Amino acid sequence: MSTSAVEQNTDALRGAAIDPDRVVAVVGTGAMGQGIAQVALVAGHPVRLYDTLPGRVGEAAAAIGARLDRQVDKGRMTAADRDAARARLHPAAGLAELSDAALVVEAVVERLSVKQELFRELEGIVSDDCLLATNTSSLSVTAVAGALSRPGRFVGLHFFNPAPLLPLVEVVSGTATGADAARRALATVTAWGKTPVSCADLPGFIVNRIARPFYAEAFALLEDRVADPATLDAVLRESGGFRMGPFELTDLIGQDVNEAVTRSVWESFFRSPKFIPSLLQRRLVEAGSLGRKSGRGWYDYADGAERPRPHTAAPAAPPAYVVAEGELDPAPGLLELIAESGVTLRREPEDEGTRLILPSGGQLVPVDGQTAAEYRDVVYFDLALDYRAATRIALSAAPHTGERTLQEAVGLFQALGKKVSVIKDAPGMIVARTVAMMIDLATDAVAKGVATEEDIDTAMRLGVNYPVGPLEWNRKLPLGYAHELLESVDERVPGGRYAPGLALFLHTHASAPDGEGSDPDS
Repeated sequence: MSTSAVEQNTDALRGAAIDPDRVVAVVGTGAMGQGIAQVALVAGHPVRLYDTLPGRVGEAAAAIGARLDRQVDKGRMTAADRDAARARLHPAAGLAELSDAALVVEAVVERLSVKQELFRELEGIVSDDCLLATNTSSLSVTAVAGALSRPGRFVGLHFFNPAPLLPLVEVVSGTATGADAARRALATVTAWGKTPVSCADLPGFIVNRIARPFYAEAFALLEDRVADPATLDAVLRESGGFRMGPFELTDLIGQDVNEAVTRSVWESFFRSPKFIPSLLQRRLVEAGSLGRKSGRGWYDYADGAERPRPHTAAPAAPPAYVVAEGELDPAPGLLELIAESGVTLRREPEDEGTRLILPSGGQLVPVDGQTAAEYRDVVYFDLALDYRAATRIALSAAPHTGERTLQEAVGLFQALGKKVSVIKDAPGMIVARTVAMMIDLATDAVAKGVATEEDIDTAMRLGVNYPVGPLEWNRKLPLGYAHELLESVDERVPGGRYAPGLALFLHTHASAPDGEGSDPDS
C-alpha cells in the first residue's frame, strides 16, 4: 500500500474509533486481560475490570498499577499520566456494572462453552451499540458468536502477549460480523497505537496458521536426526535472520502452550498433514518439561546448566579457486562475496543448473529440495536471508561425498567469514524448507481470503518478529523457487506434508513473464 493509501485508510478509520471518554470493559484478569486493560487505560479510556474469581480483580489492578509505575521509572510515562490512568481503572463486582461499556473484550479460559455463556449474559446487559470482542487465539470467532442473537457486532481482537509491548492485533471477522463492527474495531485498535491486520475467521487466523512450519520443520529435522536443537536454532538465527530459533522460542512460550496451539490448528484443518504435531514435543509435555517455566524443555535451565553449543566445523583451508556455472540465483550476492574473499572465481555460463565446481571436481550446490545422496560428489548449502549478513551457513553431504570436497566447501564459506554447520543429508535442508513451507501456507491464506499479502507480511513481522514476511521473502527468491523446492521434497518425503498447494502453483505461473508458459494445444 502506498503512503497516500495508508494515510487515506487511517483518515477513514479515525472517525470510527470508540471515543476515549467511553468505557472499555475487560473480562478476565490473567496476563492477557491485564495487558489489554493497560492498553485501553493508557489510550485514555475508563476501564472496568471483571473476573469471576474472588480477589482476582484487586490483584490484577495492583499488577497493572505496578507496571505503570515501571513505565514512569523508565521515563516512558509521566507521573501525572500514571495517576490519571490509575484513577480510570475501576474493579467491577458483577457483569451488571459493565452496562455502559462501549466495548467489552473477553480474555477468559479457552473453552467455547464458557465464552458463549459469558457473551449470552453480556448481550442482555450492554447497550445495542456496544462492540463485543473475544481475544481467543484458537477458537472460532464464528462459533463463539453463534450463541448471540445479534452476532453482527461481534469480532475477534487477538492481542499478542505482552499486549502493552507488542504492536500487532489481529482483527478477526466471523461469518456474521458486520462491516461496521469490523471498521470500528480496526479504528479503535489503531487509535490505541497498535497495528491492526484484518483477517477472516479460519483456523489459526494469520500468525498461528503461518508460523506452524517454523516449529514443525525444526522438530521434524530433529526427529530425523539431521541436527541437534542448538544447531537448528543457530542456523535459523544466523542464516535465516530469525531473532530466536524454534527450540529456544518454544521453551520461552511453554511447550504445553505451543503444542496445544499446534494440535488445535491440526484438528481444525481436519488433521491435515501440513499441520501434524511433533511426537517429540508431545513427549516433552508428557514429561512435564515445559521450558523455562518448569526449568527444563529442549534445554536445561537449572542454575549452572551449560547451554549446548551448535555444531561448528573446524577450520579448513579454502580452495584455491572455484568455477561458477550459472549465476547462483537462489544465493544473490554470493559470487561477489567469493570474489572479494581472495578465492579465485572463474565464471562459465550454464544453460541448466547453477553450481560451484571445486578443485576436487566435486560440486557445491544451492539447496533445491534434492539430496546429496543422489549424486556422486555433491555438497549442498542452505538458504540465507542475506548471504553477506549471514554469520553461519549449513552444509549437507552424503556419506559417500568426498572428504576433500566437503573440506573445500567448508573452507570456502569460512573464507567468507561464516561459521559452518555440517548437517545430515536432508531434502530442503533447514532454512529453505522452513521458509518454503511458510510461503506455501501464506500464499494459500491469500487465495482463501484469510488476509491480504500486506497484512500477512505485517502480521508475521510484528506478531512473531520475523525478519521479513513470507510473501516478501518469496519475492526475493527466483520465480518458482519455493514451489519447485517443495515438489522435490514431496517426492522424497511423500505423504502430503510438503506437496505445494494449488495457490502457490498458480501464483508462480501467474507471475511468469510473458512467453514462458507452454501452449495448451501443444
